Amino acid sequence: MTAIDIGRFGIWRRVSEIDEDMAREAESLEFGAIWIGGSPPGDLVAVERILDATERIPVVTGIVNMWREDATTVAASHRRLRERHPGRFLLGVGIGHPESTSEYDDPVAKIESYLDELGHGGIPKEEIILAALGPRVLGIAAERTAGAHPYLTTPTHTRFARNILGDGPILAPEHFVVVADGDQAHDAGRQTVGRYLRLDNYRRNLAREGWVEVDLDAGGSDRLIEALVLQGSPERIADGLREHLKAGADHISLQVISGDPGEAHRQLAVALKLS
Repeated sequence: MTAIDIGRFGIWRRVSEIDEDMAREAESLEFGAIWIGGSPPGDLVAVERILDATERIPVVTGIVNMWREDATTVAASHRRLRERHPGRFLLGVGIGHPESTSEYDDPVAKIESYLDELGHGGIPKEEIILAALGPRVLGIAAERTAGAHPYLTTPTHTRFARNILGDGPILAPEHFVVVADGDQAHDAGRQTVGRYLRLDNYRRNLAREGWVEVDLDAGGSDRLIEALVLQGSPERIADGLREHLKAGADHISLQVISGDPGEAHRQLAVALKLS
């Protein structure tokens, strides 16, 4: 379990999509954490900016890419943030996608060596969370970090992951949301999910969940899109997010992919009864 309390629900935004005003509002809405994705740089300056702009809310990277960012640099940056904002930063790391780096080789060996370097740099396992989908990496997350941060999954995977992690390690999946109904919402979901369905690690993981080729091809079946992108009213989305909790998650980070994210955060905070 992480030494940092990130609550039940957080917001997930790419590093290019979040500013100080959005961060302060997320804190005022009583979200438990702000996740900064899109492979933020290892100097963690972008994270520091959000921590400086807020007072209490923890910030998590979702994720720092192990192939792109040197572990020694990341560890030093982590120590800097810990000194400036004790108890408010959780380092999310992962190996990303084979398609995104020419250096991608043995992923398990890379994870193990990177975690070794972070440990040598003074970062305890309780302050690290690992991007994990399959059983081997989930096992490493349980043994060597505070827990796992799965991406592009459903409550079915959450149940699977919890069985591997066991009791104790934190399980914090991400989930896409669109606070709207109709074709526009569905199209936004398909446009987002379709990009990921071209990546081997996500296809394999969804196949492990039981999805078949007809679901995974041509941008995703309607049924798959509806499972991976919660759509509709804030209340309906809140119910869908809670399904992860029922399946064994400790925390869910919601990623708004269409419309005004600030307004969606406000509506979902009410539906989730955060305050």
